[in-house]
Formats: sequence, C-alpha cells, structure tokens
Amino acid sequence: MLQNETLKYYDQNAESFAAGTVGVPFTDIQDRFLALLAPGGKILDFGCGSGRDTKYFHEKGFAVDAVDGSEEMCRYAREYTGMPVRKMLFAELSAAEEYDGIWACSSILHLPPDELTDVFKKMIRALKTDGILYTSFKYGDRAGMRNGRYFTDFTEESFEKYIRGIEGICIRMLWVTGDVRPNRGNERWLNMILQKTDLR
Repeated sequence: MLQNETLKYYDQNAESFAAGTVGVPFTDIQDRFLALLAPGGKILDFGCGSGRDTKYFHEKGFAVDAVDGSEEMCRYAREYTGMPVRKMLFAELSAAEEYDGIWACSSILHLPPDELTDVFKKMIRALKTDGILYTSFKYGDRAGMRNGRYFTDFTEESFEKYIRGIEGICIRMLWVTGDVRPNRGNERWLNMILQKTDLR
C-alpha cells in the first residue's frame, strides 16, 4: 500500500519532479562513486528517476542498466537519455554478481525498514565481489508518509546500527550534504558508499 501511494505520486508528478532534478549539479558525488569502479564497469541505476545519473555514467563510458518503479518516470528517462529504461520494483531485483556498482540515489529511502533489509540483501547478491553501492537517505529519525510519499530517514548513528544487522556489506564512506535543488539547501541528506564483503 505504501509503495503504491509513492509510485502513484511519481506517476502523477513525473514531469515536475524530473524538471526539478535533471539539471542539478551532482558531479562531486557521481565522480566519487565512479572513482571506485573499474573503467567501463557495469552499473545498475536503481530507481533512476529523471535519468540524470544514467546519462552521466553512460557518457563517462560505463555500461548502465536503468530501472524505475514508476512508468511515467521510465518514460521521461527514456526520452531524456535515449537509452532503454525498464519498469521494475526494487523487490523484483534478481541479478546475481552482475554489477560492479549499484547507484540507488534517493530511491530506496521510500521503503519501510523490513522491505529495505530484503532489498539490501538483493543488492548485495547483485553486486560482483567487492562491488560498490551508493545510496542516500533524508537525514533524520522519522519514518512514514510525507508529501504523498513514504520515507525512511537515517542519521549516521542509526544507519551504522541498522547496517550491522545485514551480512555481506560494509561502510566505506558516510557523509552529510545539503540538498542541491534550488531553495532546498536547509534539507540534509545522509550519503553513503558501501562495499560488498566476503561472506566466507
């Protein structure tokens, strides 16, 4: 139900959401992620939204699979990038050891904690050995519906405690930034780069 409401929001607001995110400067974080991948590696843009990051990674020479749960966001991203974009829910990820990196920018934050844990396990499975995962959450300690969408927020402390309960992944970097969208600088984001670890 929560997921349906969130997807409904993006289907109904795809054009305005894309317009507000597609042109924002994000290269500092994009490049920090890419620097940890081998040149030409394969990336999953997991919840690609407007397609901003898919396009950037592709132009940098990486192979990119782009997916989003909203049909309207997929349509917009296809038009913007000129690339295939698949409609797929987070829980439908079934790849195994396929990706050098997974980019889940401001996307999996829409999952409640129990579903989020399952999706983290799917992402770990989808990564190659030592694969890299970037994701971001709104900074705070709230969870619930806001502005038509569900959000799970984290602080450094709450995320570190949360991720300890998930095997096969460790934190490489954790840092806080302001929102890069116009007039949203007072909003804070928790950014993280995680790495798949050996379970043996």
